Amino acid sequence: MEMIKRRKTRAVYIGNVKIGDGAPIVVQSMTDTKTYNVQETLNQIYRLYKAGCEIVRVAVPTEKDAEALPEIVKNSPVPIIGDIHFSPRIAFKALESGIHGIRLNPGNINDKEKIKDILLECKRKSIGVRLGVNSGSLEERLLQKYGYPSAQALAESALYWSEFFESVGFTNFKVSIKGSDVLQNVEANKIFAEKTDIPLHIGITEAGPSGRGSIKSAVGIGILLYMGIGDTVRVSLTADPEEEVEVAYQILQSLGLRRKGIEIVSCPTCGRIEVNLPEVVKKVENSLKDINKPIKVAIMGCVVNAIGEAKEADIGLACGNKSAILFKKGQPVKRVSEEEMVDELLKEIKTL
Repeated sequence: MEMIKRRKTRAVYIGNVKIGDGAPIVVQSMTDTKTYNVQETLNQIYRLYKAGCEIVRVAVPTEKDAEALPEIVKNSPVPIIGDIHFSPRIAFKALESGIHGIRLNPGNINDKEKIKDILLECKRKSIGVRLGVNSGSLEERLLQKYGYPSAQALAESALYWSEFFESVGFTNFKVSIKGSDVLQNVEANKIFAEKTDIPLHIGITEAGPSGRGSIKSAVGIGILLYMGIGDTVRVSLTADPEEEVEVAYQILQSLGLRRKGIEIVSCPTCGRIEVNLPEVVKKVENSLKDINKPIKVAIMGCVVNAIGEAKEADIGLACGNKSAILFKKGQPVKRVSEEEMVDELLKEIKTL
């Protein structure tokens, strides 16, 4: 596979997680619990961690949420980012909790002195910042200049606030430029990426429910990653956050940027198929969903091109007339019946 040449960026740190400067692209998500409900929030953080999430963001809209952060940070298996909405007061309370990072949208605060004070405190405590620019909270001066939240307006806002962050001596930050319009999002990130070495957090905000949102995210995030843009990623779905992590890895895996868990290669249905291929694939997928080791499994519906097309797979089935050839690394191992093919495949996978 041809390797994607990634954009060169400087390193930033969220806790012990390195972002940028050649580090693997980091997968993030966000809890959907009320942060003040500590146990419920921690339970979800652990589920996200098990799914492969490497940084988790929690909402901090109230003081009650900020007061819950010390316990969450203490017991979390991954670095925690506090999502600060409008209040500098709550931001400072969050910074006292031992938190690893905060997400700050200057357009929501728009008070340079308060933002400066927050940044200086972050610098003192070695807390990373995600500078967020969003099409829904663009500064009024840019709306007047461009007439609407265009790609140029979003990029200009991100560059403006990046320069401000650096002017007060703060550099441990990454930038996210997000909107729900895929092409606008791509263009805004491209403009910004060409002018700076600051790491970028990428994603399509408000992408929608699982099906549509996954497709929209895959297109937008995939284009940026193919261009070499993106150091950390969040897929934003109206769904369980664990789904976001799964989709993120699928996108990264399809581009050869990360490998995690089982990758299933299976052919489309057609008139040549002589077994219940959808059912076989479904059984295998469900049986392997908790495996994190990167293994490529091919399940092909007929023998016409099966082994040749799946020769890059670690293991697989080439199905035929109510039976299948079990193969490893493109080499036939044995023939198995339709009734036993799934069990035999799973047995061989466990030996890997």
